[in-house]
Amino acid sequence: MIEAPDQIENLRVNVPTQAALLSDLRARFATGRGFAVATVNLDHLVKLRRDAGFRAAYAAQTHVVADGNPIVWLQRLAGKPVELVPGSDLIDPLMDLAAQAGVGVGFLGSTEAVLARAAEQLEARHPGLSVVARIAPPLGFDPTGPEADRMIDEIAASGARLCLLALGAPKQEVLAARGYARQPHLGFVSIGAGLDFIAGTQKRAPRWVRRIAMEWLWRMLTDWKRLAARYRDCGLILPGLAIRALRQRGKR
Repeated sequence: MIEAPDQIENLRVNVPTQAALLSDLRARFATGRGFAVATVNLDHLVKLRRDAGFRAAYAAQTHVVADGNPIVWLQRLAGKPVELVPGSDLIDPLMDLAAQAGVGVGFLGSTEAVLARAAEQLEARHPGLSVVARIAPPLGFDPTGPEADRMIDEIAASGARLCLLALGAPKQEVLAARGYARQPHLGFVSIGAGLDFIAGTQKRAPRWVRRIAMEWLWRMLTDWKRLAARYRDCGLILPGLAIRALRQRGKR
């Protein structure tokens, strides 16, 4: 079973490894229980400070893993080491799990072209996988409105038991919390731009860059206009988080 969450200010990581996550989701498929999985990173911590709705959505997640090396480092400072589990790296293991369990999969987010291409790629890579629903919301989509409920119900009606949410934070986490509450037999996993990487419409940092924990710098250099303010805000909160983590370690 997943332990009670550990907290570093607004952060809670309650699943230490990818293997632990997949094991628990496999058990939930077998017993007909749903879930909501979030992958926390520093940008989420910035948003959590500012957005009460986002905090409520995170509190409703059943599983939270560490997406980003700063989160892994903070957990280590706090004396609670965890494994790096980026949302994009979860997609293939989740699709393999769904194929083995005979679980239908739904995609919600991005664009119709991306979802179609990603479904084609993933079904080819995972024999037995069935992507039974693909929904690309319009611009300005409100994850708290009646249209969100209609989409959640459409996913459920398709027979899917697992839904990948590719909407970006905080929309995807808000929708995951709403979907899990509305259709408690469904599983929702927030994966950001993961389907765009699979479809080839966005390029992820090379593997060697990720291995040396420099994916953030690669992204910054390739999309600095959009990401400069985000990384500035992340850098500003990091020292305070590190101090709090060390205090937690001392208490332990």
